[in-house]
Amino acid sequence: MLYSIVATDVENSLARRVGARPDHIARLNDLRDQGRLILAGPSPAIDSEDPGDAGFSGSIIIAEFDSLAAAEAWADADPYVAAGVYAEVTVKPFKKVLP
Repeated sequence: MLYSIVATDVENSLARRVGARPDHIARLNDLRDQGRLILAGPSPAIDSEDPGDAGFSGSIIIAEFDSLAAAEAWADADPYVAAGVYAEVTVKPFKKVLP
């Protein structure tokens, strides 16, 4: 089943994001290579594709997992969690309708 992982960043998270990004991206690439990643990306803190020093306000990941518990465990093990990038992470079942 698909699950959405919606994370909200702590204030001034950019330096923490930069430090943990290689490991975070490696995990996402692993999901992609397994054919389980639907989409992933950050939410810029300002209305710009390149927010520069403004950084990001959170992230969204939609991916396939065997269960809600498996999705939550995967999210809990994210390098951004360990680095203190995220203030909150919410994992919910997701039903893709379009496209």
